[in-house]
Amino acid sequence: MSTTRRRRPALFALAAVAAGGCLLLAWWQWTRYESTAGTFLNLGYALQWPMFAAFCVYAYFKFVRLEEAPPEYEQNESGKVTAIPDGLLPDRPKAVTPAGDDDPTLREYNAYLAGLAQSDPDKNPDDRTTR
Repeated sequence: MSTTRRRRPALFALAAVAAGGCLLLAWWQWTRYESTAGTFLNLGYALQWPMFAAFCVYAYFKFVRLEEAPPEYEQNESGKVTAIPDGLLPDRPKAVTPAGDDDPTLREYNAYLAGLAQSDPDKNPDDRTTR
Protein backbone atom coordinates (compact mmCIF):
# COMPACT_ATOMS: atom_id res chain seq x y z
CA MET A 1 0.00 0.00 0.00
CA SER A 2 1.41 3.41 -0.95
CA THR A 3 2.07 6.07 1.65
CA THR A 4 -0.56 8.35 0.12
CA ARG A 5 -3.26 5.70 0.51
CA ARG A 6 -2.25 5.13 4.14
CA ARG A 7 -2.71 8.83 4.84
CA ARG A 8 -6.10 9.00 3.17
CA PRO A 9 -8.13 8.09 6.32
CA ALA A 10 -6.40 10.89 8.21
CA LEU A 11 -7.12 13.30 5.36
CA PHE A 12 -10.74 12.16 5.27
CA ALA A 13 -10.99 12.69 9.04
CA LEU A 14 -9.50 16.17 8.69
CA ALA A 15 -11.94 17.11 5.92
CA ALA A 16 -14.87 15.68 7.90
CA VAL A 17 -13.90 17.55 11.08
CA ALA A 18 -13.39 20.79 9.13
CA ALA A 19 -16.74 20.45 7.34
CA GLY A 20 -18.49 19.50 10.57
CA GLY A 21 -16.93 22.47 12.35
CA CYS A 22 -18.11 24.79 9.59
CA LEU A 23 -21.64 23.40 9.86
CA LEU A 24 -21.58 23.83 13.65
CA LEU A 25 -20.50 27.43 13.21
CA ALA A 26 -23.35 27.94 10.72
CA TRP A 27 -25.82 26.56 13.26
CA TRP A 28 -24.37 28.81 15.97
CA GLN A 29 -24.66 31.89 13.75
CA TRP A 30 -28.25 30.92 12.89
CA THR A 31 -29.18 30.71 16.59
CA ARG A 32 -27.48 34.08 17.13
CA TYR A 33 -29.55 35.53 14.27
CA GLU A 34 -32.79 34.21 15.78
CA SER A 35 -31.99 35.67 19.20
CA THR A 36 -33.12 39.14 20.21
CA ALA A 37 -29.61 40.54 19.70
CA GLY A 38 -29.21 38.93 16.27
CA THR A 39 -28.41 41.01 13.21
CA PHE A 40 -28.30 40.46 9.48
CA LEU A 41 -24.56 40.01 9.83
CA ASN A 42 -25.28 36.82 11.76
CA LEU A 43 -27.60 35.72 8.97
CA GLY A 44 -24.87 36.36 6.42
CA TYR A 45 -22.42 34.25 8.39
CA ALA A 46 -25.04 31.53 8.85
CA LEU A 47 -25.36 31.32 5.06
CA GLN A 48 -21.60 31.60 4.48
CA TRP A 49 -20.38 28.77 6.75
CA PRO A 50 -22.10 25.97 4.77
CA MET A 51 -20.23 27.15 1.68
CA PHE A 52 -16.97 26.72 3.59
CA ALA A 53 -18.05 23.21 4.55
CA ALA A 54 -18.83 22.42 0.91
CA PHE A 55 -15.39 23.70 -0.06
CA CYS A 56 -13.76 21.33 2.46
CA VAL A 57 -15.55 18.40 0.82
CA TYR A 58 -14.70 19.66 -2.68
CA ALA A 59 -11.02 20.10 -1.78
CA TYR A 60 -10.86 16.55 -0.39
CA PHE A 61 -12.30 15.03 -3.58
CA LYS A 62 -10.09 17.22 -5.78
CA PHE A 63 -7.01 16.09 -3.83
CA VAL A 64 -7.99 12.43 -4.16
CA ARG A 65 -8.53 12.86 -7.90
CA LEU A 66 -5.13 14.49 -8.35
CA GLU A 67 -3.58 11.76 -6.22
CA GLU A 68 -5.02 9.02 -8.45
CA ALA A 69 -3.90 10.63 -11.73
CA PRO A 70 -1.18 13.23 -11.13
CA PRO A 71 -0.32 15.58 -14.01
CA GLU A 72 2.66 14.73 -16.19
CA TYR A 73 5.67 17.01 -15.95
CA GLU A 74 8.46 17.47 -18.47
CA GLN A 75 11.81 16.35 -17.05
CA ASN A 76 15.39 16.70 -18.19
CA GLU A 77 18.09 14.00 -18.12
CA SER A 78 18.74 14.41 -14.39
CA GLY A 79 15.04 13.92 -13.59
CA LYS A 80 14.36 17.50 -12.55
CA VAL A 81 11.10 19.12 -13.62
CA THR A 82 11.66 21.68 -16.37
CA ALA A 83 8.11 22.78 -17.22
CA ILE A 84 4.65 22.47 -15.79
CA PRO A 85 1.82 21.09 -17.94
CA ASP A 86 -0.43 23.44 -19.87
CA GLY A 87 -3.71 24.29 -18.22
CA LEU A 88 -2.46 23.74 -14.65
CA LEU A 89 -2.19 27.48 -13.97
CA PRO A 90 -4.57 30.17 -15.22
CA ASP A 91 -3.51 32.06 -18.33
CA ARG A 92 -1.88 35.44 -17.91
CA PRO A 93 -4.04 38.37 -18.94
CA LYS A 94 -3.23 39.84 -22.33
CA ALA A 95 -2.00 43.41 -22.54
CA VAL A 96 -4.42 45.88 -24.03
CA THR A 97 -3.06 47.33 -27.25
CA PRO A 98 -2.74 51.11 -27.10
CA ALA A 99 -4.73 53.30 -29.43
CA GLY A 100 -3.03 53.87 -32.77
CA ASP A 101 -2.18 57.13 -34.50
CA ASP A 102 -5.58 57.13 -36.19
CA ASP A 103 -7.25 58.41 -33.00
CA PRO A 104 -8.01 62.11 -33.57
CA THR A 105 -8.45 62.84 -29.86
CA LEU A 106 -5.04 61.38 -29.06
CA ARG A 107 -3.40 63.37 -31.88
CA GLU A 108 -5.06 66.57 -30.63
CA TYR A 109 -3.92 65.91 -27.04
CA ASN A 110 -0.35 65.15 -28.11
CA ALA A 111 -0.27 68.35 -30.18
CA TYR A 112 -1.53 70.28 -27.15
CA LEU A 113 1.24 68.81 -24.97
CA ALA A 114 3.87 69.57 -27.62
CA GLY A 115 2.66 73.19 -27.77
CA LEU A 116 2.89 73.50 -24.00
CA ALA A 117 6.42 72.12 -24.05
CA GLN A 118 7.50 74.61 -26.74
CA SER A 119 5.87 77.60 -25.04
CA ASP A 120 7.78 77.14 -21.78
CA PRO A 121 10.94 79.27 -22.14
CA ASP A 122 12.54 78.13 -18.85
CA LYS A 123 12.63 74.45 -19.76
CA ASN A 124 15.37 72.78 -21.70
CA PRO A 125 13.70 70.39 -24.22
CA ASP A 126 16.17 67.67 -23.26
CA ASP A 127 15.28 67.99 -19.55
CA ARG A 128 12.30 65.67 -19.05
CA THR A 129 12.31 65.55 -15.24
CA THR A 130 9.49 66.77 -13.07
CA ARG A 131 10.11 69.13 -10.16
